[in-house]
Amino acid sequence: MMKRQLGRSGIEVSALGIGCWAIGGPWIEAATGKPFGWGEVSDRESIDAIHCALDSGITFIDTSDNYGAGHSETVIGQALKGRRSDAVIATKFGYVTNELTKEAFGMEAGPAYIRKACEASLRRLQTDYIDLYQFHLGDYPEHLAPEVMEVLEALAQEGKIRSYGWSTDDPGRAEIFAGGSRCTAIQHELNLFRENPRMLEVCEEHRLASINRGPLAMGLLTGKYSGASKVGDPKDIRRRNDLEWLVYFKDGVPSPGMSERLQDLRGLLTSGGRTLTQGALAWLWAKSEWTIPIPGFRTVQQVTENAGALEHGPLTPQEMEQIERLITQGTAAE
Repeated sequence: MMKRQLGRSGIEVSALGIGCWAIGGPWIEAATGKPFGWGEVSDRESIDAIHCALDSGITFIDTSDNYGAGHSETVIGQALKGRRSDAVIATKFGYVTNELTKEAFGMEAGPAYIRKACEASLRRLQTDYIDLYQFHLGDYPEHLAPEVMEVLEALAQEGKIRSYGWSTDDPGRAEIFAGGSRCTAIQHELNLFRENPRMLEVCEEHRLASINRGPLAMGLLTGKYSGASKVGDPKDIRRRNDLEWLVYFKDGVPSPGMSERLQDLRGLLTSGGRTLTQGALAWLWAKSEWTIPIPGFRTVQQVTENAGALEHGPLTPQEMEQIERLITQGTAAE
């Protein structure tokens, strides 16, 4: 079983985590009624899938208090009854939702709100501590970040959290948090289509875990979707076309350019008996010894395939060189 350090925290985790956005179920943007979730899910299947992950040696569970307006945390809390010590829980705060109406209302990061959000997460997760508490507002003003860090340091001193981090794609913001004594991770987007070399440098320089969100490009890198296919559930966020950051799908249709590039990479990614999914995860492990991808899931089958990547390990330097050459050629052609 591949293991990695959760940054400089001293906490050991599996090299692969599970991302729990999808298992939160449907929730909407209050102002527009448009979906933020991934459609309908079965809580029973979600719990079985979490148990499958634990039984496969996956110990790192990532969620957020806004996924399903808190429902993702609730499901995780139910799944971990009697198994809390088997898991390292990471959750996030910063987006305001209503648990009852399943609506998202905006953002908040004041000291009192952070404490209130932490207590609510502890309640839903049915635990008395959070292993990694992450700031979710990726573009929050830099000059206000020290105030957020001060609250997080206090929560760590009080034993409410063991460590903290920032979910941001901006290396400059990551460096601010890196100055905190209990900061141990940066969550950022990273996959074959979206690289961030400076962020990896920051994580390596400061010994921070690089937690990779979107490692499978919202499902595109699984090979499940082709140019002719379309996401079916109208409550799935991938059906939207009005979010600038939603680059992998528009109106439920996968990006034609990315789909074409995936076909060029298929042979290398599936070398050694890997599936496309497993190859995409292996690429992330080969990028840095600090990376911890957190692919999402909705079924036991998806968790089983993801966990299978651990048996193969990272891609070789030679495979990485070949992939980089193909990516460079594809980018130049565009």
